[in-house]
Amino acid sequence: MNLSISKSELQRGLARIQTIVEKRNSMPILSNVRMEAVKGKSGSELKLAATDLEVGIHGSHEAKVKKAGGVTVGARKLHEIIRELPDEDVQLSTTDNNYLEVNCARSHFTLAGTAVEEYPTLPGASPKKLVPMQAVVLSQMIERTMYATCADETRYNLNGVYVEVLPDVGKLRMVATDGHRLACVDRTIAEGLEDLPAGIIIPRKGLAELKRLVDEDDADEIELGFEGNSGLARKGDVTLAMRLIEGEFPNYRQVIPKEPGRRLSVASEPFTKALRRVHLLSSQQSHSVKLEVKEGQAVISTRNPDLGEAREEMDVDYAGEEMEIGFNAKYLIEALQALNAKDIILGLQDNLSPVQVRPADDDESLAVVMPMRL
Repeated sequence: MNLSISKSELQRGLARIQTIVEKRNSMPILSNVRMEAVKGKSGSELKLAATDLEVGIHGSHEAKVKKAGGVTVGARKLHEIIRELPDEDVQLSTTDNNYLEVNCARSHFTLAGTAVEEYPTLPGASPKKLVPMQAVVLSQMIERTMYATCADETRYNLNGVYVEVLPDVGKLRMVATDGHRLACVDRTIAEGLEDLPAGIIIPRKGLAELKRLVDEDDADEIELGFEGNSGLARKGDVTLAMRLIEGEFPNYRQVIPKEPGRRLSVASEPFTKALRRVHLLSSQQSHSVKLEVKEGQAVISTRNPDLGEAREEMDVDYAGEEMEIGFNAKYLIEALQALNAKDIILGLQDNLSPVQVRPADDDESLAVVMPMRL
């Protein structure tokens, strides 16, 4: 392998794979990046790929290839080196014993590597059709649901986000829950809904990588496709593949409360800050706080025998009956951060019913937080 590539292009490609390369030592080669120089009639390019066996990404980068070939080297160390090089073209070449030589201006590095043939096969998917989606829409859907996924690996069917097609209304829905809270977002998709499966579960790590991909500066449209237990996302010359979670997602509709009898409207930022302040004295185990509401006013409070008490009053838009309810402040704060709305509406029923949280300007995004006994 012998090629020349711009530093910025190489650094961008290496940065993209850093969260995928495996840190554990069960398979040391998974901490490497697979590099292949390709020389063809239509042009030459450097292909970078990485996988942890569950999620894989590969991208093509324009390069001047003198000699085709490949090698795998430590992804993190190579990224650190490239990041510190001057802003000039980087020369990459391999030796007969699979060492990678890196030259840029007056800097010279040699990295030990392995043969490209030893690198594991990336997760693959070949869906018949790919459905286009606006990157900004997909990014928001992921952001407003992924926080509610379950971290308990024994509840594997909750370790991701459920993607469901609503053909009657032409919308795509994402749902996540960990049993204590739930997040649900609907968005209208212009075309291709009929080409998506009825319901699949995308794992948390796959979603995190997809979020990074759609948030890149040049991301405008993303193509999605699913086949069997695999999913694929494509953005230009970059392809992300992942294994889906095989399992049955619970009937989340049973958790979503019916139309609440009481509605409280409040500016999101001051409400979140008040919750954070009161949360400082809540129990480290339960994170419990109490919300008391009456006409025009809300009081957030907590009492901790080991630390003391906290209480904060707020002016709110509320005209219903007086009531109080307890909940996990951490869950509510995370929901407010994910919704990222200027004003939010809390839907309240009674002290034993879940709390609904919606942005005031978006009735297709919903967070649900289960109540706690005070």
